[in-house]
Amino acid sequence: MVNAISQYQQVGVETGMADASPHGLILMLLEGAMISINMAKVNMASNKVSEKGAAISRAIAIIDEGLRLSLDKKAGGEIADNLDALYEYMGHQLLTANMRNSQDLLDEVTLLLSGIKGAWQEIAPNKSSNQTVSQPAGEPATEKREPLSYGKF
Repeated sequence: MVNAISQYQQVGVETGMADASPHGLILMLLEGAMISINMAKVNMASNKVSEKGAAISRAIAIIDEGLRLSLDKKAGGEIADNLDALYEYMGHQLLTANMRNSQDLLDEVTLLLSGIKGAWQEIAPNKSSNQTVSQPAGEPATEKREPLSYGKF
């Protein structure tokens, strides 16, 4: 049963990745790292050493092989350099958290990832801003609205 659930979740992730924009993929990586860290905390509290280590390794892989490698240092300049250094710091903190069984260090990295995720959501390319749309003279202004749909048309 657990294997079936895992396979179902994997299909969901793969489908989401296929449909995601580059911006959406970064959000998925950030979320995936945070989920892995949360799993590490659960396993740490349950004294499941190998599962904790695997979850921390997953989080480090997402940060190093996903987030760090996706940085465009030419286009991103100083911001990309700063993110690279921050991602490197997070990887170090996760390794230390694993060795010391430190939930505080896991919380620190989760907080950092959460801050980046929040900033990334703020710069979303399709973010609705409730701005008014220009109307011809004499007609009332209307709010700009996104279509109300959760799927593709």
